[in-house]
Amino acid sequence: MKSVLILGGYGGFGRRLSYRLAARGYCLWIAGRSQAKAAAFCSALGCGTPIFADRDRPLDAVLQAAQPFILIDAAGPFQTSDYRVAEACIRNGVHYLDLADARDFVCGIHRLNASALEQGVIVRSGASSVPALSGAVIQKLTASMRCVSRIDIAISASSRATLGASVAKAILSYAGQKLALWRGQSWTDAFGWQQLSRTTFVVSTRKPLSRWIALADVPDHEIWPRTLSGNPAVTFKAGTESAFQMLGLWLLSWLVRWRCLSTLVELAPALLPLQRLTAWLGNNRSAMRIEVFGFQDEVPQRRCWTLLAERGDGPEIPTMAAACLTDLIQAGCVSPGAQDSSLDIGLEQFQAEFSRLAIVEGWATFPEIPLYQKVMEAEFDRLPTSLRAMHSSIGDGAASGQAVVQRGRHPVGALLCFLFGFPPSGQYGLRVHFRKDKSSDLWVRYFGQHRMKSRLRQAKGRLVEQFGPLDFYFDLTREDQGLKMTLKRWTAFGVPLPLGLAPRVEAREWDDAGRFQLSVSISVPLIGLIVRYDGHLAPEHGVAL
Repeated sequence: MKSVLILGGYGGFGRRLSYRLAARGYCLWIAGRSQAKAAAFCSALGCGTPIFADRDRPLDAVLQAAQPFILIDAAGPFQTSDYRVAEACIRNGVHYLDLADARDFVCGIHRLNASALEQGVIVRSGASSVPALSGAVIQKLTASMRCVSRIDIAISASSRATLGASVAKAILSYAGQKLALWRGQSWTDAFGWQQLSRTTFVVSTRKPLSRWIALADVPDHEIWPRTLSGNPAVTFKAGTESAFQMLGLWLLSWLVRWRCLSTLVELAPALLPLQRLTAWLGNNRSAMRIEVFGFQDEVPQRRCWTLLAERGDGPEIPTMAAACLTDLIQAGCVSPGAQDSSLDIGLEQFQAEFSRLAIVEGWATFPEIPLYQKVMEAEFDRLPTSLRAMHSSIGDGAASGQAVVQRGRHPVGALLCFLFGFPPSGQYGLRVHFRKDKSSDLWVRYFGQHRMKSRLRQAKGRLVEQFGPLDFYFDLTREDQGLKMTLKRWTAFGVPLPLGLAPRVEAREWDDAGRFQLSVSISVPLIGLIVRYDGHLAPEHGVAL
């Protein structure tokens, strides 16, 4: 059996990977900055050879002495790492894998492709839960979809899982920091460890798991928008079982976002004992879920895969990809070159690993009916093609065009325009981003640099548009070439208001020679025109990155 050198082989994930590879019969070199710790671990493992290696120093002598078939870097953290370890492997003809989930590191590994090909060396980054396992699941979920609009990934770890120093530093490195997300066919800014939300992981044969999760930065944010048809929006959220830990880190992330602190990395030494102190409050359950929104032929669907790990087996999952990929490399099934690990491993190989542990999976497919179709039912199918195309977005979508805006002159009207986000009079490039949340659709309209947003939902056969505390209830009526919106009710904080005092809203959409047109006019009694805008839009699909 070939020999494998595991950098960080006695650490949190390295230890688990070492046991996994030893059970497969590989000859192991256990490497790290402490040869004494490596020797103690080899003694406990019952095999393996300890060797000193510091990933921040030249490794050529180590590689020449050990002459491994593969080096696996399980040390991390990778958020601030360079490629010196992989480059040393290429120089010495040693295949390289790592357990990195750092976005820039994993997505940048391709820069070593030319030298890896020249030397016939395999270099793979991200052989972990993301993007290797997530990639295997996403390939399975999207296999028969002609277009994918959105992917949501969530991971929640048990509080009793050991949190190593490298993992703590990785989390703290992006908490509150700006990160780029692909939304509505364009890049937008978000902030690490924010967008805090509560989610439930469900597998039919197990008790559901409800946890807090927050935005984390991973390679999947960059890989899948440029890989899949439809250029889907991708969101990855992660968390621990402890609500105390999650809320505390979320609050600290605001200090970085508001620039009170430059980073939270310095807090890593304090985070580790705090995590151990609160670990007893939790249990041994971990979870992962991936949801995709897309089209099976012309039918919109949401497909979901959920994994639940019991009895403390969750921390084993990040080591599975490296073990599976080591087997594939030994079998000659992996081509030389440097790239991420998102497409290397099939889900069936992970499932073989799951079967040996207390890990179960669940699969589900749900119909996704676009909001306007829910409201209009059969009448929706009788709309012109351009209108149906505009309102058929699921999960995440965008449309762009032009609009002319006219504001009223009354000062109260100007104040209302400011409060609701309507732009000044003028001609603008118009862009609309549609995104589905749990119970509503978020519409963000960009008139040039001016942003206006509202939430839309269905209620009792009507379309409800929400601006802050105000809800406006509309009937949608099909016309010969389009539809019109008629205001039938409005409320403030859920309290009904007199319809006679409501704004006068005239809103129409129609088809003009295959192009979607819109016209919206809002006026108020005694004040007159508040705002009017007219324009055209076209859906954006699969914009090249």
